[in-house]
Amino acid sequence: MKSYAEDLQNQEKALENIRHKLALLPDASGCYLMKNSEGTIIYVGKAKVLKNRVRSYFTGSHNGKTQRLVADIRDFEYIVTGSNMEALILECNLIKKHQPRYNVLLKDDKTFPYLKITNEAHPKLEVTRRVLKDKAKYFGPYPNSYAAHQTKKLLDRMYPLRKCGVMPKEVCLYYHMHQCLGPCVKEVEKETYDQISQEIGSFLSGGHEEIKKDLQRKMQEAAEELYFERAKELRDQIISIDAMMEKQKITTSDAKDRDVFGFSVDKGWMCVQILYVRKGKMIERHMSTFPFYGEAYSDFMSYVTQYYSDNPAVPQEILLPDSSKLMKEKLTDVDQPIAADTELYSATTAGTTGITDEKALQTESDLSADPLRVADARASYAETEPETETQLSGGLEDPSAAALALAEWLDVKVLVPQRGLKKQMTGMATENARVALDEKFKLIERDEERTSKAASNLGRAIGLDSLHRVEAFDNSNIQGSDPVSAMIVFIDGKPAKKEYRKYKIRSVQGPDDYETMREVIRRRYERVLKENLERPDLIIVDGGRGQIKAATDVLENELGLFIPVCGLVKDAKHRTSQLLRGETLEAVTLARNSEEFYLLQRIQDEVHRFAITFHREQRGKSMVTSQLDSIPGIGEKRRKLLLKHFGSLKKIREASVEDFRPLSIGDKLARQIIAALREEES
Repeated sequence: MKSYAEDLQNQEKALENIRHKLALLPDASGCYLMKNSEGTIIYVGKAKVLKNRVRSYFTGSHNGKTQRLVADIRDFEYIVTGSNMEALILECNLIKKHQPRYNVLLKDDKTFPYLKITNEAHPKLEVTRRVLKDKAKYFGPYPNSYAAHQTKKLLDRMYPLRKCGVMPKEVCLYYHMHQCLGPCVKEVEKETYDQISQEIGSFLSGGHEEIKKDLQRKMQEAAEELYFERAKELRDQIISIDAMMEKQKITTSDAKDRDVFGFSVDKGWMCVQILYVRKGKMIERHMSTFPFYGEAYSDFMSYVTQYYSDNPAVPQEILLPDSSKLMKEKLTDVDQPIAADTELYSATTAGTTGITDEKALQTESDLSADPLRVADARASYAETEPETETQLSGGLEDPSAAALALAEWLDVKVLVPQRGLKKQMTGMATENARVALDEKFKLIERDEERTSKAASNLGRAIGLDSLHRVEAFDNSNIQGSDPVSAMIVFIDGKPAKKEYRKYKIRSVQGPDDYETMREVIRRRYERVLKENLERPDLIIVDGGRGQIKAATDVLENELGLFIPVCGLVKDAKHRTSQLLRGETLEAVTLARNSEEFYLLQRIQDEVHRFAITFHREQRGKSMVTSQLDSIPGIGEKRRKLLLKHFGSLKKIREASVEDFRPLSIGDKLARQIIAALREEES
């Protein structure tokens, strides 16, 4: 009670301190760092006006996740910056440095694979996840390793760069397959490698049509000269190119490289979709799903900033979604996208390619060609939208300002399109994000429904009307040493880990599994009766008839409880074999591929894991205890003192005589301790 009162008093002091600091906040852009009671930074954010943004956390109402963040804040500090761009970069660096609990953390920001043509006398093509300043040529990033390796596989067949790590003394099989120039046995001119590198670069940058025409010409020549095997190889390469390029889902007429972003939020989760458009063709996409605690658009921009902070392959243009439209849809509970976006998404999923709107694209391109006209257009758009930051989302970030800051930092065009094909593209990314998030929650709901149904079906198979709570027990020991037992709880088919319990066996000597089961059942359900705890619908013991009888005897004859008891029997390979009903000791008939049987397997595996983990902990402690207790002059008090001071037996063993003096242990006893431990080790 006293500690609760002290916590409440400290919280009131912290809030009073925060109120004083809020009054001193400046009307300037910058970053703010929220701290918990231990002084740990738990959230980093940026703001165009620090005073308005930071105050918004402590006034008005918030959603559940933001309330959780605000409840943990006990102090804050801020850093004023000269511009929005500086705030953007500073926020990214602070998040990477402090890894705050409530921030969006782009954990896979360094894992995107690239294709690399090495800068060597005899270059080779390889997949890498590290981009270095080594004068090599990098292409990417690719959204996953499979996409990068599939592209490399195709290029290896088309272009004869060396494949070996160390230059061999003889030609290898690749040389005979015309997939290597054989620099190990003959001189290859630098101009040849330059031409190959140029062609690979052209292919990866979208110039595959020219490469394809060249391959078709070579195939025709090989066929005319009756080199049919070579013609077949070239034909297979053309088929591979067609197979790769048919995955492209959208085409624009200006052949620019773009990254198109979209995001969706629901139930405290955010999904971000990135569509990679190269040479006007959408070639791949990347998806990230994560919980967020701040404002939606601010956390989305935090993700974008982190993504590009370690990504050297910046496209010519970046398209961001318009937050105000997204928020209006959320506020009016309109989940359906606009008609144009819906049509485009449907066409995409059907595999349609070549969707173009040249007139709209021309309008956007003309506008984006002049930065002043872009700024004017954004300003006029902002004037037509009456929502303020607070109205939209309690401090939602202005998309135009965020886009301009990002453009200034990356030195590329960053647009928030309002019409035309580019608007459709961001709409498609947003719709894909929404669909992915819906799918995530539907899968969770389906898993929960399936788990609940499995528990219900298992109850019926045993003869119970309902099976809400299951408690399972398992014992663990090695030839009777350090005997322990463990109990786990499953509620509606799902583990309730807060209710798991561990038991050190007190009254049983030697490896007696039946008596161990009697003791732990007695201790558990005496407490259930004494404290009026919730009783289980079913008790499962890990074992057969003996364990079931031991548990039933204690429950019915000692405690007067009539709770069904079943036993889980393992086969010769220590896998779940069957479930024995307690009253009749007969096996319950369950199909091996049923959800009920899978649930039993989960229960048995979980209780075994929990019990054996606890046993290993106890055995490790007893080994330490026995080694020290065997040394004359070391009792319980000194043993605890030594372990507290040194931390482990290894450190005691490695210590010098002088290290024992602060513990008031004489040199003679110290030498005996060191000698005894070193002797045991040898």
